[in-house]
Amino acid sequence: MPQKGGGLSNTNQPSGWRKATAGLAVAEQHAKAGERSTVPKSQALVAVKRVGAHIGLKAGDMLLLDTLGAFTQAQDWEEGQRPIVWASNSYLMEQTGFSLSALKRHARRLAEIGVIAFKDSPNGKRWGHRDADGRILEAYGFDLSPLSARAEEFEHLHAELQAERELCQRLKRQITVARRMIRARIEAAQRGALSGPWTQLSSLFEDLLHRLPRRNSASEALERLLGWFRELQERIEATYLKAVRADEVVENMPATTEQEPKEIQEMDPREVISEPHILITTQLNPVTCNRSETEQAAAVVPNAPPEEKVDTELEDWVVETRRKRGAALDLPTVMQACPEFASWARNMGGYLKDWGDLHRVVGQLRPMIGVSEHAWNLAQDRLGPQVATAALVLTFDKHCAGEVASPGGYLRGMVEKAGAGELHLERSFYGRLSGQAA
Repeated sequence: MPQKGGGLSNTNQPSGWRKATAGLAVAEQHAKAGERSTVPKSQALVAVKRVGAHIGLKAGDMLLLDTLGAFTQAQDWEEGQRPIVWASNSYLMEQTGFSLSALKRHARRLAEIGVIAFKDSPNGKRWGHRDADGRILEAYGFDLSPLSARAEEFEHLHAELQAERELCQRLKRQITVARRMIRARIEAAQRGALSGPWTQLSSLFEDLLHRLPRRNSASEALERLLGWFRELQERIEATYLKAVRADEVVENMPATTEQEPKEIQEMDPREVISEPHILITTQLNPVTCNRSETEQAAAVVPNAPPEEKVDTELEDWVVETRRKRGAALDLPTVMQACPEFASWARNMGGYLKDWGDLHRVVGQLRPMIGVSEHAWNLAQDRLGPQVATAALVLTFDKHCAGEVASPGGYLRGMVEKAGAGELHLERSFYGRLSGQAA
């Protein structure tokens, strides 16, 4: 593109008129360094655009920089050359739509930030000429050499910003999960009229909610906030389990002698009572409850036929998995491969002794990552309770690790793969174990 200058009004003044600043001095140093490097124009411009907002550039600055870059040629960015633009103010105003004062303001900001430098001629005019090969022999005007010098710096900065952005997104997801867990526990405790300082805990929770950032925050602030939420969650979980156990003790406590009817007092304690004991409660059983009967384990698995036992179904699934793929998943493998889920599951109630425990905890954690009840029921119907449980564990862990943005969609994708015979869960779990070992 031809550069217009010289005779057109460019309002430049004689050398020495420009007020020297630290920023302009640094820009000139970058320009000298850029002359000693070879960086393609596209690479240099892309690098600065990716970090422009972070280093203080505004939209108008980037527009002017793009306009200046369009005047340069490929050979201007080679070692020993400087990409200098000597277009006049009038022409630049025409191309950008800026007023003269806006043009000067944007050019000044570009120079102060160290993206361009000013190379002034003795008479203050912008001008230049090229040889027959198109190389600049002499030129005065806007010097884009600092972009060459700082391209690598900008690329590293972009990589750091990307890592920071991904970390912040992961922390925000973890805060969301913790926040939903806390709210669910408080609401369950209030509905069940459980004893405990729930008013105080609710107040602490509301205080933390007010601390949630309204704009982008640094990862350090989010990590600190996540720590507060998790600390509160552990406190609430401990209070909740203590209250549930206390209520169970009260419910199961035998009546005192004064309150017992005469017929009960006279009963032989060795006599066997054949009538069933029916326990009615609206509260979730804690994960640590001891269930020795297979009927109790089967009761926590939705959609399971009454005559089937969870242990039998699990054995059938293990045998089938081994037959088809030569490997089977066991509970320790699942928990070890998914540390994020394991941490949340233990906070829910402690040690998980069987797949029935795992299924129940998964059902409690499911809404915290936004998986709908419909998607969960569909997965259990198509995959079976145990496979669906393992699939949701994997989905939860990947979501917490920032690997899955839409947990519901990811779970539905696994259901579709299973329908096509392409679902290999054990590969995913063992692959995560291999990654941890590496």
